[in-house]
Amino acid sequence: MAVLSLGYPDVSGLVGALGVVLAKKTKILFLVTEDWYFWSHRLPIARAARDMGKDVVVATRLQKHANLIREEGFRPISLSWKRKSIHPARELFSFYEILKIYRQEKPDIVHHVALKPVIYGTIAAIFAGIPGVINALAGMGFVFASQRIKARLVRPFLLFLFRFLLQRKNTWLIVQNPDDRELFLSRDICSRDRIILIPGSGVDTAKFQPVPEPRNGVPVIVMVSRMLWDKGVGEVVEAAKILKDKGYKFEVWLVGSPDPENPASILEKQLLDWHDSGLVKYLGYQEDVSHIWRQAHIGVLPSYREGLPKSLLEGAASGRPLVTTDTPGCREVVRDGENGFLVPVRDASALADALAKLLEDRALRHKMGEKGRRIVEKEFSEQIVVEQTINLYQRILEKSILI
Repeated sequence: MAVLSLGYPDVSGLVGALGVVLAKKTKILFLVTEDWYFWSHRLPIARAARDMGKDVVVATRLQKHANLIREEGFRPISLSWKRKSIHPARELFSFYEILKIYRQEKPDIVHHVALKPVIYGTIAAIFAGIPGVINALAGMGFVFASQRIKARLVRPFLLFLFRFLLQRKNTWLIVQNPDDRELFLSRDICSRDRIILIPGSGVDTAKFQPVPEPRNGVPVIVMVSRMLWDKGVGEVVEAAKILKDKGYKFEVWLVGSPDPENPASILEKQLLDWHDSGLVKYLGYQEDVSHIWRQAHIGVLPSYREGLPKSLLEGAASGRPLVTTDTPGCREVVRDGENGFLVPVRDASALADALAKLLEDRALRHKMGEKGRRIVEKEFSEQIVVEQTINLYQRILEKSILI
């Protein structure tokens, strides 16, 4: 994957390359569903834009991270929307909120992240006359991962809507894996020159460092994720039961919280029941998971579909072998037999077999962990993602869209 030699956070080289174009201070507005998601997945990009002299605005539902966003020098704008809502009056009001913000702020570039911001934000950008529109889809979400009737019914409508919204001359689409790119290209939803493959949100390789696995106690298998059924939490619990019945000694840590705004969210009571049964340890949400990975021996994420999961990247950067599913997004991080194992989706038995191989072989865990770290450094570091996104901003500016 070819990238510029620029390093993050030092963006002085890019500033020089942009020259006169960047002499005009531009405004970038991020439209994100939740403030915590902006903080965990888009902060390095926003910092790089700020360091280039851009005015950075973050429109999102503000909860626990509002002050942190302000302290970074960004301007947060509160939105009242909810991801789960489908009530027509509420959704119309949400759209009006965004349109009003766009007309008042007059950003040069809007950077939409996830499905609802992409749809509402792009329509609002059309009405508000925003010069540059970037749509980032971090995977295809519940609608494309789920086999529920509701998801299958909505899917064709979304693809039709995408075709209308994403073929505009001032609009670019960011996807995180080759499968999603091929989906949009094969269905003639987006032209090849308007779709950019950027590998996820990146990982801070300085923060997530490989350390020797703990020698005391039993091996620890860690799943860092929102607690959703389509992340494969149920399969992890079932695999744990299979392995315990076979006499293996280990612990499974579930790190993350339910997401009530997502239809696939697991009830807190169910998670606590699993914890009380001794099958897993439910640790809940952790602000900083780097210490979790230092205590882990194996990482697991048997998701049904992903963009490019940050938790796998952080586990690999920490030098831990991984077990995940052979599905879009996940197979980009894990090379079967090299830095972990790929198993079929929804197959708890195959998941248990793969985990057993790693539980039995410390040398294999070490070998795969080292390989995973090298893969992250070469292909998925935060620096690479920041550079590629900033280069997209540059490309928009150089096409004179913002002048």
